Amino acid sequence: MKDYKVGVIGATGMVGQRFITLLAGHPKFHIEVLAASPRSAGKKYSEAVGKKWAMSCDIPDSVKDMIVMSASDDVEKISTMVDFVFCAVDMKKDEIKALEERYAKAECPVISNNSANRHTPDVPMIIPELNYDHAKIIPAQRKRLGTERGFIAVKSNCSLQSYVPALYPLDKEFGVKDVLVCTYQAISGAGKTFETWPEMVDNVIPFIGGEEEKSEIEPLKIWGKIEGDVIVPSKRPNFTAQCLRVPASDGHMAAVFVRFEKKPSIEQIKKIWAEFKGYPQEAGLPSAPKQFLNYFEEDNLPQTKLQRNLENGMAISIGRLREDTQYDYKFVCLSHNTLRGAAGGGVLLAEQLCEQGYIDSKF
Repeated sequence: MKDYKVGVIGATGMVGQRFITLLAGHPKFHIEVLAASPRSAGKKYSEAVGKKWAMSCDIPDSVKDMIVMSASDDVEKISTMVDFVFCAVDMKKDEIKALEERYAKAECPVISNNSANRHTPDVPMIIPELNYDHAKIIPAQRKRLGTERGFIAVKSNCSLQSYVPALYPLDKEFGVKDVLVCTYQAISGAGKTFETWPEMVDNVIPFIGGEEEKSEIEPLKIWGKIEGDVIVPSKRPNFTAQCLRVPASDGHMAAVFVRFEKKPSIEQIKKIWAEFKGYPQEAGLPSAPKQFLNYFEEDNLPQTKLQRNLENGMAISIGRLREDTQYDYKFVCLSHNTLRGAAGGGVLLAEQLCEQGYIDSKF
């Protein structure tokens, strides 16, 4: 893989901060631009982010004094300075969609953490271990946008990445039919810490706006197929979801109930999980976990505090697989929501697209 100059759009938000911490030590991606809202533009990054810095480490020295640019006013200038950008802005959905298209049309590929373009038919929504081949839609998108380099690729909702990776490899042989999932989602998924959201201490909120719809609809695009110039979502599996906000700093857990077309044995399921590898593992991408799916035999594992950082927060932890009285099986899953589920998943997606040749290095 070549070296690439990158930008972080939405650099002062929590996911933008996470992008910065990951990219500061990346072997091939080098931060050239940080951009945020016009009110942050012109300030040093350390000044712009100020007390909003929510990471456990200090602001990397390499970006402390970097002057923040305007995400919306400096699109054309930014596009000449980088090979591609990561986008994690906090704006209205229609504004995000328009902004990402502006970057793409300025011939700057966009790797987005946002939901605005997840349902655009020619925008791939990729979990690299599962549906990496959806990148093949990019030439069709470029044709629509009238671009040579520019395109948009997105990662899925953070909560999906705890349970969809456990289900997807079981589908080919056994046919995943019906899925009921209850997610227990950390406060960092809302861009919060306990300092900024004290109401969450000793509390559970049984509603996260839009989350249940995403959890039921987005997996169908991941399961979908490219037909002509669009990705057609699958009509199955049938998903129903309930999403709760819980008092954990990081880490989304899911309780999963699944029914198959052809019921496998517990041993067959565990074997598939243990042996499963995707494109990132086969290609040896820098951010890829060596073991993607990790099963724990102990009844009290996985635990959010113990397993969320497994393989630098990029692995999926699974446990408590057992038969159910109404579905075939039930189990629990865990993923780090701002690493695998957000910025880390975005970095891995960018590594995939660079390795596959969809993003060329200009410099």
